[in-house]
Amino acid sequence: GGAPGQFGLTPAFLAVVKRLPEHVQVDDPAAQRKLAKKLERQPGGGRVPLRQDYGTKVNLFSHLHQYSRKKPLTQQMSIPSTVIHPAVVRLGLQYSQGIINGSNARCIALLEVFKQLIRDYSTPPNEELSRDLVAKLKPHISFLNQCRPLSASMGNAIKFLKKEISCLPDTLREEEAKEKLQDTIDKYLREKIVLAAEAISRSAFEKINDHDVILVYGCSSLVNRTLCDAHAKKGRAFRVVVVDSRPRLEGREAPGVSKVLLGAHALLANGSVMSRVGTSQIALVSKAYNVPVLVCCETYKFCERVQTDSFVSNEL
Repeated sequence: GGAPGQFGLTPAFLAVVKRLPEHVQVDDPAAQRKLAKKLERQPGGGRVPLRQDYGTKVNLFSHLHQYSRKKPLTQQMSIPSTVIHPAVVRLGLQYSQGIINGSNARCIALLEVFKQLIRDYSTPPNEELSRDLVAKLKPHISFLNQCRPLSASMGNAIKFLKKEISCLPDTLREEEAKEKLQDTIDKYLREKIVLAAEAISRSAFEKINDHDVILVYGCSSLVNRTLCDAHAKKGRAFRVVVVDSRPRLEGREAPGVSKVLLGAHALLANGSVMSRVGTSQIALVSKAYNVPVLVCCETYKFCERVQTDSFVSNEL
């Protein structure tokens, strides 16, 4: 019914077709009820608050979380009775206020807090550590996700830790198991972040030549390390253009740039790179000037998700 619109699509068809299923939209009442029930079912049920402090909502992004930063999640918590560890509460507030920012920094802080949780954990009577500890982590992860959506790097680290916990043999004493888990976290931090950064830096600074003009966007810890290593270890002499947002608009210097180095939040399964807002514009301008773009991304940020635009799923 109805007259065909653009591309021959009728209004009735356009009214039915949606870019995103309702069950994954945060403004769907059924999705909100499902999340509330999920939090209630976790250990210490009902003591992980459901964040509902919405500010002025933008209809175009109604399917995404639009939290107000003026009301911290801890206002709804009764600290003496909560199941959330104080270190996790502190970390969640640091995430929500932007004190800890960047994929690597957020993941490192998360794993360090998990080490503290493991140290303070004790197995209840008639329970197995490998089962009970995973259950105890769930409300903490839910709380952090309420403070700020988990990054792809954090999600991969959590999956890794849960797998390591579930694979612990029952014959291990509690102290041995806790020590083994802490060593496993340290090994993950070293191999997936520290050594990965060294390898990427060695590979990337070989592509930097004398008199290059390198454009960087934002402040990626990995890109910063690459540039410092290129100068300190290889003695490369180059200029760096740091692109930021308004009002300076340094991006207008693009015609003089010879290479672009970008950091990454995640590398999706379809080859798309997820990074800070505005990164796609840098890549498009670089393509227009035929300037090569190099993306520095550790393998632990690889993600199975596929996303073709920034509207379907994002963080506001």
